[in-house]
Amino acid sequence: MSATPASVARGPKEHFNLGASEESFELLRRYFAEYGDLFRVYSPERKSYTYLISNPEVAKRILLTNSDNYTKGVGTGQIAVLLGHGVMTSEGEGWRRQRRMLQPSFQRRVLDRFSDLIAAVNDDYSERWSDLARRGAPLNLGEVASELTLEIMLRTIFGQDLAFIHERSGETPFSMVHPQADRDLKFAYRVRMFGKVVLELIAWRRAHPAEDRFDFLSMIMEARDKASGEGMTDKQLVDEVLTLIVAGHETSAATMSWAWYELDRHPDWQERLSTTASALPEGRALRMDETEAWEPGQQLVQETLRMYPPVWTMSRRAIGEDVLDGLSVAAGSDLFVSPYFTHRHPAHWEHAEEFDPARFNATANAARHRFSYLPFGGGGRRCIGEALAMHELASHFATMTRRFRLSRMDDEPLQIEARINYRIRSDLLMQVEIR
Repeated sequence: MSATPASVARGPKEHFNLGASEESFELLRRYFAEYGDLFRVYSPERKSYTYLISNPEVAKRILLTNSDNYTKGVGTGQIAVLLGHGVMTSEGEGWRRQRRMLQPSFQRRVLDRFSDLIAAVNDDYSERWSDLARRGAPLNLGEVASELTLEIMLRTIFGQDLAFIHERSGETPFSMVHPQADRDLKFAYRVRMFGKVVLELIAWRRAHPAEDRFDFLSMIMEARDKASGEGMTDKQLVDEVLTLIVAGHETSAATMSWAWYELDRHPDWQERLSTTASALPEGRALRMDETEAWEPGQQLVQETLRMYPPVWTMSRRAIGEDVLDGLSVAAGSDLFVSPYFTHRHPAHWEHAEEFDPARFNATANAARHRFSYLPFGGGGRRCIGEALAMHELASHFATMTRRFRLSRMDDEPLQIEARINYRIRSDLLMQVEIR
């Protein structure tokens, strides 16, 4: 990236083993303010430097133009223990094969068929919110966001066979992921045990084929690699299902919680969403083209993802040496490409610390560096579920802001978790008012 001899990146003198933790997050926040958008910290545990990247052009090189030089890095092993070797954690030709087979299931015309399901879940929760409003009871938004997004994810994956899973596991599948559960080995064990039930369902479906099934599991069971004509192994199927469940719902739940938090702090935006949502078609599910055309809803979700990207850092490891913005990076170095800090870079975002959904407009979007906004990653590994997540979230806010007004019941400081995902860990209690 530079014709001049490479120099060494700046960084603090103190050594620290950076990882996905609140301690690392707070340290990086301080270093970002002091050293800028590319610096390094020496890790005594790994005996190498870890680089923090929040420069869009450097992110583009790592994630796109020179991505073959970078593999998954720190923390991938822990995620693999939890989710196996699905499309999120796999590498090389194995990843490319899995991605090719999954891609058809995430085309817009396919995802749009889930619109009725998404609407039905929101309608069901709308009844629950109405009951809370009538009783004057608080809404624990963090728990509800986790339950709502998990229900959508489970129903899109398993369709009518949720009862089968309940019967085989002896418990509701919703108890697998508690909203406040620690992402530790005990949690990983519960997820893998759930994987055994998924394996039973796969075997049962093969023994009882049906032409009218429409869900993600049926689609990926039928998927075939164009080159070999082969499908996924049972282990690959289970790993992809677990990835969809855990990663797919947690990121949406975190975004939903943060968005309602900001709507309480910006009641003008809550009213704007309510007014414009009331002009959308009612009495039926919104289609993807309708939620995509609903500008205030799109702006809300985009700005929430800018300020609070669930995946706050993406870990990579350099296979060979490289030069990034004129700075030398040795082979074996770990790099954190951080959406969180990139999204708050003052050179790319005006008033970056302020919540302002209106910043997402056609003119500004066209002028912005493509890699200055990375809530779903970038390059070939960009999140395959992006369109579904955006539709799910916009549908939720279209339904709920039209029917309810939410306000926070206390002003206690939030407890934040910055590990696998950046999310609110404390209770977010809301008062529900029917419009």
